[in-house]
Amino acid sequence: MARAHVFSPQEISRESLCEKLRGRTAARRYIELGRLDLLLLRINPINASVLSFASLVERLGVPVLCTPSTLVRTSNKAYLATLTDVPTPRTLVSRSFSTLSAFAADQPTGTIIKPARASGGRGIQLVPPQSPMPLEAALDGARDAGDGYIVAQEYLVAAEEGEKRLVWLDGRLLGGYLRRRAPGEFRHNLKQGGQPEPCEITPQDHALIDALTPHLRADGVWFAGVDVIGGQVVEVNTLNPGGLHMIQEFTGLDLTAPVIQWLEAHVATQISLRLPPQVSSP
Repeated sequence: MARAHVFSPQEISRESLCEKLRGRTAARRYIELGRLDLLLLRINPINASVLSFASLVERLGVPVLCTPSTLVRTSNKAYLATLTDVPTPRTLVSRSFSTLSAFAADQPTGTIIKPARASGGRGIQLVPPQSPMPLEAALDGARDAGDGYIVAQEYLVAAEEGEKRLVWLDGRLLGGYLRRRAPGEFRHNLKQGGQPEPCEITPQDHALIDALTPHLRADGVWFAGVDVIGGQVVEVNTLNPGGLHMIQEFTGLDLTAPVIQWLEAHVATQISLRLPPQVSSP
């Protein structure tokens, strides 16, 4: 059993749903977990209790997206280092300060230091080339903000032109938008003052998505946000990817429809797989 927010069909609109959830006025009741059609995980940051709960629901035969095993594999910034045939910046993942320092010393444009597990730009620092003191402070900050593992990534000068967020749905590129960083800031996160702009989806973007798709599907990912700078993938967000509302605002397209349709089709497929085979009468 679990307690859940309950909405009637008449209440299911974006405005009323969000208003009741934010105002904590939505009705609640206890439900049997095994009767769920789908458990859709949209929580950030992920933690052990969420993964444990999702694993329990999965064992009851309920489809869980993304699955706990998928999130363990992909919901950290170190995942990028496994995509060996996808264009990415030079990247190193380690807990060793000496190893990370040696890597940073070889980056002529500077090094981005970030915790392997964190979100919203927390614990991320840009270290100029040949700067041992700022590097040590950045490594300390990244270690304290995450689980101890640290990602060091070469700084891409093309970041001055912005970072593109592409939204991927099971092999399909739904759209994208550009984020420009605030003055004096190197991060493009909207929470750090970044400004969204419309952008063109290029053949290069489609080529990146084509290269990523086999990896994401093999790892059980169905929906992802892909961050791109200068034609290189700098991060893949599989935990709580955002951007649909921003793309809709710039393009006027309703991108929630294909996402919901995909989820409905997935649920229908899972239900059909659980149904006993039909035996025709002689």
